[in-house]
Amino acid sequence: MKLEVNGINLNVSEAGSGDQAYVFMHFWGASSLEWAGVIEGLSSTYRCVAFDLRGSGSSDAPASGYRMTDLADDAQSVIAAMKLKKYVLVGHSMGGKAAQVLAARRPDGLKGLALVASAPAGPMHIGDAEREQMRGAYTSRETVNWAIDNVLTSAPISDTDREAIITDALRLSESAREGWIEVGSREDYSKEVANVNVPVAIIAGEEDKIDPVEVVKTDIIPSFQSPETHFLAGRGHLLPAEAPAEVVEILSNFGAKVFA
Repeated sequence: MKLEVNGINLNVSEAGSGDQAYVFMHFWGASSLEWAGVIEGLSSTYRCVAFDLRGSGSSDAPASGYRMTDLADDAQSVIAAMKLKKYVLVGHSMGGKAAQVLAARRPDGLKGLALVASAPAGPMHIGDAEREQMRGAYTSRETVNWAIDNVLTSAPISDTDREAIITDALRLSESAREGWIEVGSREDYSKEVANVNVPVAIIAGEEDKIDPVEVVKTDIIPSFQSPETHFLAGRGHLLPAEAPAEVVEILSNFGAKVFA
């Protein structure tokens, strides 16, 4: 379904029911479809809401508005429109950075924050050459396949997940592409995340090439008070596709604690 928030239409999907919810935010170049396997595993117990971030999937692609605060505003508006009263924010990569920004506002109803192969709240440690490589990563099926096999994953993924990733990457708008490369990835919210006052779960792949273990240990874990941490052996950056069962189990156990 489409929801009009903040002057644009966002594509939103929902599964499950009840008053305990998970809200999912996807990685750069993806859509809410990346969470399909995780939502399938959680929706028998929890209400699951996922949406395509602006410029991605089937959502509108305005020319501007790609700061992490803009993405957080959109998520907060979706939560309000869906009338969610108790929820956990789940963010992957870029979506994890935006989820941290929203959690730092201490919004009503927030019970926990789960970061899945998340970008840190501070700037990405990459140079201009790497930014140019990012610009070319989603230009054709061949470049997306190369990125999946050589950068994004360290474990096999299903053909269905691969096709979804390729489709989403090729329809990423130019504004969203540049919005992350030149704006969102450079922003620094490391001071703001000190305001997060809910339990935090951090899930990372031991073989992640984008946000590697050392970044998780130095730039993410110290930002929070006693977060629970999970490092998945042999897994890379695309944990929702590489390890959906493990992510479901961790989120289920986390939900049992924070919703108690």
